[in-house]
Amino acid sequence: MKSYQIHLIRHGITDGNIHGQYIGSTDLPLCQEGIDGIKDLCEQYDYPGAAAFITSPMKRCTETLKLIYPEASQLPIEGLRECDFGLFEGMTAKELEKAPSFIEWMSGGPSVSPPDGESGDHFAQRVCSTFEQIVNGLIKTGTTQCVIMTHGGVISALLSRYGLPKAEPVDWPCEPGCGYTVRIHPQLWSTGQVMEVCSRLPCLRDEDEDDTADDYDDDYGDLEGFYDPDQE
Repeated sequence: MKSYQIHLIRHGITDGNIHGQYIGSTDLPLCQEGIDGIKDLCEQYDYPGAAAFITSPMKRCTETLKLIYPEASQLPIEGLRECDFGLFEGMTAKELEKAPSFIEWMSGGPSVSPPDGESGDHFAQRVCSTFEQIVNGLIKTGTTQCVIMTHGGVISALLSRYGLPKAEPVDWPCEPGCGYTVRIHPQLWSTGQVMEVCSRLPCLRDEDEDDTADDYDDDYGDLEGFYDPDQE
């Protein structure tokens, strides 16, 4: 039976990453260090080919995707955004450490949200609902190779929810420009909504030739329009 590979990649770094700020809904571009870091990875490693290129609409993701796959058409999907940290956006943990609302958020569990922000529960529900629609769309259209450019929090949430082997979000670290390839078997997905975590990305040159041999295609064909944001 046909299987489907999804390559989950984290964006390059921004000034906010360098300064240790909470940057979720803030739409920062890549900084020069982030641009150079992605270019260095592209020179030293291979990224897999794909037939579809889906991305968070945030600049740091669309810019990273453009650097790695310069000729690919991008399909931005709102549900792949990072968690919204509300009033904590742009601030560091050091700046917030004595604020009662920050202490409550850090100790309150996934149901507690930052002021004017998004709770962990809502974030996980949003990204998982979006991912399920993407997977079902890939299966429906027979698109067997897909790149998703998104955020570290999104990737760890998805792998902890669906990935095999089972692990907590903290156990799925993801450096800028790096990520994981997952394989979805339709029968396992339909019965248990699980996916196999196959390998880390990117690969050393010639290390995994079979997975990187497919040329990417900038024509979505039947894939375009499969995602319906009204279903979120």
